[in-house]
Amino acid sequence: MTDINQWLSTNTFHHSQFWDLMRLIEEKEKQGLTISLCIPTLNEEKTIGKEVVLFKSELMDRYPLLDEIAVIDSGSTDRTLEVAAAFGADVYLSADILPEMGYKRGKGENLWKAIHQLRGDILVYVDADIKNIHPRFAYGLIAPLIYRPEVKYVKAFYDRPLALSGEIRPSGGGRVTEILVRPLFSLFFPELTAIIQPLSGEYAVRREVLERISFPIGYGVETSHLIDVYKLWGLEAFAQTDLDQRVHRHQSTRDLGKMALGILRTFFKRLRRHDILHELPELPAILRQFQVRDGHYEQVLYEIQEEERPPMIEIPAYRERRGLAPA
Repeated sequence: MTDINQWLSTNTFHHSQFWDLMRLIEEKEKQGLTISLCIPTLNEEKTIGKEVVLFKSELMDRYPLLDEIAVIDSGSTDRTLEVAAAFGADVYLSADILPEMGYKRGKGENLWKAIHQLRGDILVYVDADIKNIHPRFAYGLIAPLIYRPEVKYVKAFYDRPLALSGEIRPSGGGRVTEILVRPLFSLFFPELTAIIQPLSGEYAVRREVLERISFPIGYGVETSHLIDVYKLWGLEAFAQTDLDQRVHRHQSTRDLGKMALGILRTFFKRLRRHDILHELPELPAILRQFQVRDGHYEQVLYEIQEEERPPMIEIPAYRERRGLAPA
C-alpha cells in the first residue's frame, strides 16, 4: 500500500506553483502536446459566456496553452449554445456525436463523447456553473501532467484544506463526498481516500487513459474514473491541485439523494467487476423519497439508471478517426 502522507507531499499541488505560464507553454511545445478544454453543459446561459471569454482570452489568445475550447451540450433549451458560440467556443450537441451509438442524457455522456470529438493529447474538463471562474481552473490541472510525465489524471480541490499558520482545519469535499464516497473508499479502496475531493467536476487527463476506461452516463462518472484508473495504474497515476475556492450553485438534499443512489449503483458494479464482493445481487434502480401534499404523505419514485459507455478505444469510428488499426 502506498504511503498516503508521502503521496500527499509529492502529488498535491497549489495552483500558485504554476504561475509561470510561459514556462508551462514552452514545456508543452517541447513535448509536442495538444490540449483541449471541454465544458459539458445543460442550460448554463448565465455562466457559460464568462467562462468561454476568460479561457479564450487568457489561455488561447494571451497565453497559447489551450489548442481547443469546446462546449458539449446535452440539449439546452436556453441560449447556452448561442452564447458559447458567440464568444468563440466550438459547440456540439452530444446527440450529433457518434450518432450510430445513440444518445443518452447525462454529463458522463458528454464527457465520453468529447474524447471522440476533441483532438487533444490532454483533455481538461471544467463544469459550466462556476461563478468565480479563473484561468487556474485549467492551468492548475494541466501543469502536473506536463511537468510530471508519470502522472495521468489530475483532480481539482478547493477551499485551501491544509494546515495554515499552525491552524489545523478539517478538509474535504461536499456532502455526498463526506457521508458516502469517503466512507466507501475507506472500506474498500483506502488509498483513494488521499483524493481530497473525489467528486470535483474539474480534472485533466491524458487521452490514453480516458480512451481505456468506461463512462457511466450519469452521477457515477467521477467515482468510476477514480476506481478504474486506480485499478489499472495505481495511486501514483493521480495528482491533485488546490484551486482555492469554487463558487457555484448548491443542490437540494433531495437531488443529492439521487446523486448518491447513482454513485452507489456504479460503486457496487465496480466491486462486482473487480471481484471484491461475490454473489452481489442486481441492485434496484428506484429511489424512494417522500413529499407532503394537503396533509398526506406521498411516496415519490425516481428511476436512477447508471448505464455505461464502453471504453472509447473499442469504438470502430473512434479508431478510424484516430488512425488506429481495427480492433
